[in-house]
Amino acid sequence: MKLSVAMITYNHERYIAQAIESVLAQNVTFDYEVVIGEDCSTDHTRAILMDYQRRYPDRIRLILRDRNVGAMRNFAETIEACRGEYVALLEGDDYWRCTDKLQKQVDFLDGHPDYAICCGRAHTLYESDMPDCPAKSDLYPDISAGRYTVDDIINGDFAPTATLVLRRHLIPPFPKWFFEMKMGDWPLLALTARSGSIQLMDEVLAMYRVHAGGVWSSMAFFSRQIESIRMLRSLDQELQYRYHDTVRKTIARCYLLMAASSRSQKRWTDTAKYLLACIRNGGWRGPTSARTISGRVAFWLMACWFRTYRAGRALIRPMRLAFHRQPSDSQPDAWPGEQK
Repeated sequence: MKLSVAMITYNHERYIAQAIESVLAQNVTFDYEVVIGEDCSTDHTRAILMDYQRRYPDRIRLILRDRNVGAMRNFAETIEACRGEYVALLEGDDYWRCTDKLQKQVDFLDGHPDYAICCGRAHTLYESDMPDCPAKSDLYPDISAGRYTVDDIINGDFAPTATLVLRRHLIPPFPKWFFEMKMGDWPLLALTARSGSIQLMDEVLAMYRVHAGGVWSSMAFFSRQIESIRMLRSLDQELQYRYHDTVRKTIARCYLLMAASSRSQKRWTDTAKYLLACIRNGGWRGPTSARTISGRVAFWLMACWFRTYRAGRALIRPMRLAFHRQPSDSQPDAWPGEQK
């Protein structure tokens, strides 16, 4: 079999049909399967999947859980069940935009055996249940199309999951720490890209949906940064520290982002803590980072001085008033400047 589509889903009754239809609409010259890992949903997702399997028994294979195993284990075991030469990823709340997506990516990988991964651009679609997100569709990533390496993907996850196609035999066994993470696509890409390059196609291939039920998109900003740091440290050890400088640079950037957010919230102690963590991870080495950190340290020091100055004035003011209000010996009933 040429290709397997690995799809994971949990409580996606509002979106799963659109995801499946976008797969079935693909115009391809090769045989493919759709492997769907359903993680014991509490809504009608499973019923929708079983109806699709009944209609397309030769195309759709279901992995139905008796209990909820969690997103990471469902993700890994669904990929491991794939039988195709290539594996395309699509989560149950996203969908593909064009009907020739798979054909274009398979053609590219067939013609470029030194590439391990092919991806493209995606629009981010914000649902109405995300009040803090803009009601628009953003294009991601905003970098140049072309060839990228494992260093590039460690430096930042630029590949939208819904656009990915990977060579199945280059996907390594999932390490134990993988199942403790809150994200699966970024470490999977880094582990796979050790064996080949990444091609970013200059085409919009998918829609990435942001909604309140999303595991990653529903997490708070600081939680996402902390989870990224935790994953990067485990990944660094897994890669035997071959890309240690790149990992440290990415971790430093996470801390710098947290420092900037803390500063905007006037949380000066946290700002100092995250800036120090950024510097400890080598964030001062780059000229741009050094200027940014220097500016924020200066801003933090000025803010601390201003707070100390205000606190000092607040403490001294009543003392000065008390001193000036001491009764005069010659005029016991009068205060300075008052008429008796």
